[in-house]
Amino acid sequence: MATKNWNTSNIPQRKEGLAVVTGSTEGVGFEDAKALTSAGWTVVMLGRNPQKGAESIEKIKQTNLNAKISFEKLDLADLSSIEAFANKMIESGQAIDLLINNAGVMTPPKRLETKDGFELQFGTNYLGHFALTAQLLPLLLKAEDARVVTLSSVAARDGKINFDDLQSKSFYKPMVAYGQSKLADLMFAFELQRQSVKNNWGVTSIAAHPGISRTNLLITGAGRWTAAGMARTCLPFLFQPSAQGALPTLFAATAPEAKGGLYYGPNKMSETRGFPSIARIPAQAQNLDVSLKLWEVSQKLAKIEFPNSF
Repeated sequence: MATKNWNTSNIPQRKEGLAVVTGSTEGVGFEDAKALTSAGWTVVMLGRNPQKGAESIEKIKQTNLNAKISFEKLDLADLSSIEAFANKMIESGQAIDLLINNAGVMTPPKRLETKDGFELQFGTNYLGHFALTAQLLPLLLKAEDARVVTLSSVAARDGKINFDDLQSKSFYKPMVAYGQSKLADLMFAFELQRQSVKNNWGVTSIAAHPGISRTNLLITGAGRWTAAGMARTCLPFLFQPSAQGALPTLFAATAPEAKGGLYYGPNKMSETRGFPSIARIPAQAQNLDVSLKLWEVSQKLAKIEFPNSF
């Protein structure tokens, strides 16, 4: 069980440490970056829009003039973009102490594809992060006690991995595809921990979810005028603030008591809001055979392999 009412004031202060956060120019990812810089971390914000990145850095520096923060362009819907960013980081040679796989798209009404032909939600939310983590692994291994935090969602509860139609070509329903992508994220977090133990990587992998938070994910994904988008716009009281939704991720990323292979989320109202606590793991996320098959299939799809040894 997490510390009662754990919040950003509980984040241990650091003099050094590099954190890489995807999708961090707004929403939960922005709150992650803001809190980490306040605690002394050096943060690399990742996103598709450099202008948004610059604006986000300015917002953070307005409250923390000494924030050690920068922006790098990354499109998780493009494997070549992931490779380019990873190569740039590897050339720098700096160890990565923390990777937060946060970025995501949610329920576009029509089936869309990534640059590499994957269904947009599966390709961005899951496969892009899978590929990114694999390519940054050498830098995670250079850190003394690296952590990878991968965000899932309450939608994973209804998710199912459909190996016969992973890309939703035969049947596309926005929430079904989203649930599959977030279940895949959850299974990836657990399998990464198992692989780390098996191969002596020394990297701690933890899953988290933000509950139901007040971000633009529904508006930019489903669309402002869909039922979900209208609820986000007109019924904001149904959603907790992004800063509150970021707490489970920040707990998983920084709390000394957070453990590898666990799943953290809000502690109230069926995990839709509240303070960080251990979350309920859906039964389908605990299937070891499916998890390993997903790992192997994902390596083939992303055309990358997690090395067994270094």
